[in-house]
Amino acid sequence: MPQEVEIKFRVADLRALARKLRAAGFRLVTPRTHEMNTLYDLPGEILRQRKELLRLRKYGSTWTLTHKSGTTRARHSSRVELETEVADGKMLDLILRALGYAPSFRYEKFRAEWSDGKGQVVVDETPIGNFCEIEGPSRWIDATATKLEVTPADYITKNYATLFSDWKQETHSSAEEMTFHDLKRENGVRHPRSLVAPKPRGTF
Repeated sequence: MPQEVEIKFRVADLRALARKLRAAGFRLVTPRTHEMNTLYDLPGEILRQRKELLRLRKYGSTWTLTHKSGTTRARHSSRVELETEVADGKMLDLILRALGYAPSFRYEKFRAEWSDGKGQVVVDETPIGNFCEIEGPSRWIDATATKLEVTPADYITKNYATLFSDWKQETHSSAEEMTFHDLKRENGVRHPRSLVAPKPRGTF
């Protein structure tokens, strides 16, 4: 079964990270693109209880359905991942609802994808801060982290739903979903498009 192995870390300076990625031999594969994720579950949170995830993602104009299971968290986060592109995400949403699934959580971000041909690094601008994910073979993850001046103490193995839950506890936020709209309505967090001037395609 396909295995996803990754770590996250917080990013204080996006431009500095882009410089480090280029110096480490990475190239920008997909420029900063909007992404919306919807998690689905059955009544009684059956999937959550089994530590499984069913996600419908819209990244730019591409829809992807993903199922994750068998999560283990040690030095890196590891889980079985099954994923496929779908032609019509809105129709798939209707099918899932007809089968008894319902949206349980949404999270939004802007994502840029980088690669050195061996693994993938993605940079996420989210409503609760900026993060980077390094995904690939375990040794490659650690070697890449070292090049980016990231130590194991900086590693985060939690998913975004858990990070959002932690953020809510820390900030006493009443927001239900990790979207720019929900957080703007609650405490004035601005959409990152209003913070960063548009850049030509192929730049970061």
